[in-house]
Amino acid sequence: MRVYAIADLHLAFCTPKPMTVFGPQWAGHPQAIFDEWRAAVRDEDLVLLPGDLSWAMRLPEAMQDLAPVAALPGTKVLLRGNHDYWWPTAAKLRAALPEGMLAVVNDAVRVGNVVVCGSRGWITPGFDALGADDQRLLDREAERLSLSVQAARTLRQPGDHLILMLHYPPATPPYPANPITRVIDDARPDLIVYGHLHGVAPERAMRHVNGVPAHLVAADGLKFRPRLLLDTGA
Repeated sequence: MRVYAIADLHLAFCTPKPMTVFGPQWAGHPQAIFDEWRAAVRDEDLVLLPGDLSWAMRLPEAMQDLAPVAALPGTKVLLRGNHDYWWPTAAKLRAALPEGMLAVVNDAVRVGNVVVCGSRGWITPGFDALGADDQRLLDREAERLSLSVQAARTLRQPGDHLILMLHYPPATPPYPANPITRVIDDARPDLIVYGHLHGVAPERAMRHVNGVPAHLVAADGLKFRPRLLLDTGA
């Protein structure tokens, strides 16, 4: 089983939102994603989708965006992004997701010999401190991430790979420690994936958190091709 990741699909089949306002590279991006996905991913593979999947405002509309993704090869694991306004409770989401689509919501999932945990994350302090509201939201996301890590520890078997998903980057230049990175330090995953940043080449983004490899997988930075993270050999 190979593990891929791609974030920020920004699909909008029901609520048209032209992504070309963010640059010409977004022209026809859904078809580009689907074509690149089919060229790379096999049915037995795992694809991580760390947020900003659909511009929909309600679950039924989002399901129309997710349906063509569900039809693509591989098992998919979803995480909420800051623009996934349609995201409902965990129970409603899991009842609606088609076979082969899983979601991480304050918990973790195990697919083959890979355990996936994560949370959306939030803005982190960089050169400037956060305001009170942003600090509160960051602390809440760190608590959710901690719950997810605890669930992952329960699921993880000897030899399993642990992958931690975030939507927001784990830290902000000059990369001081923050509540999210402290949870990562405790969890010690094998690798981290995150999205959210557009117009940033992956090689210029944050590439590790205290020695743990970190991968920016926003779709435009990947030229809309899911990024191969690892081959588990399973």
